[in-house]
Amino acid sequence: MPELPEVETVRAGLATHVIGALVKEIKVHDSRSLKRNFSGPDGFVKELTGESLQGVIRRGKFLWLPLTATRAVVCHLGMSGQVLVRSKDFGEDKLTRITLRLEKPTGEEMEMRFVDQRLFGGMQIDDLVDTGDNSPAGYFPEGKGSALIPTSVSHIARDLLDPNFDVGLVVSKMRKRNSGIKRVLLDQNLLSGIGNIYADESLWRSRLHYDKPASAISARKLNELIDVSQEVLSEAVERGGTSFDEQYKNVNGESGYFSQDLNAYSRAGVPCQRCGSTIKREAWANRSSYFCPRCQRR
Repeated sequence: MPELPEVETVRAGLATHVIGALVKEIKVHDSRSLKRNFSGPDGFVKELTGESLQGVIRRGKFLWLPLTATRAVVCHLGMSGQVLVRSKDFGEDKLTRITLRLEKPTGEEMEMRFVDQRLFGGMQIDDLVDTGDNSPAGYFPEGKGSALIPTSVSHIARDLLDPNFDVGLVVSKMRKRNSGIKRVLLDQNLLSGIGNIYADESLWRSRLHYDKPASAISARKLNELIDVSQEVLSEAVERGGTSFDEQYKNVNGESGYFSQDLNAYSRAGVPCQRCGSTIKREAWANRSSYFCPRCQRR
């Protein structure tokens, strides 16, 4: 599933192409990708056609493109979603679910295509509500931040690359959790953007076992874990995210390369690059956890 680095790569790519673009036409190839849109496919087409895309903002794994002061298009990639930017003459992309034909302020025409193999992602038009903390709701370095956030994203906590992420507050909440630290890292209501890949990588770098209770970890160590997680996410953004197959691509249809830098995730049976012990894989919460049994003792 795309995590923060993959979604940020898509966000940054979209920002270079679609800000200020006018939506000229919409083709809904598969209405299942609009299952969260309250007014259905017809309402989506009617409301969005003729509007301009005012920005591309991200919080955690969610993207939204403001249309007006009160409405925005929300895009969630789910497990296999892609948002591709194509010239109007570009050939067909398989599994395209929604196509937006856009006109840039320069007059150039292009297409923004939502592609999704497994149909867990989608798009919707949503109301914008106040965050309540007078700070920009999400990451948008290309424009002026707004304290408005889509209703469907408002329950998602700030992510670790958000300038307004409150480390002290999050650490104090972590210390009250008896759940294993990996489960806490994946709680999008506490801190957003981290999924299975980057949790395993952050815990490996911090020498923490995935099932060690958060309440049993010192505040100093939890602060260190936050710092390390921020480093991992930033490095992954620089490499364009992590791609293992055809399901994740950037807006140009290219793969990310952070998979070459992984130390734990997907490396079962391979020597730990720190101590030489064999990396283990254990079933965990309907997924897998990868860790070094010597470096990361419970």
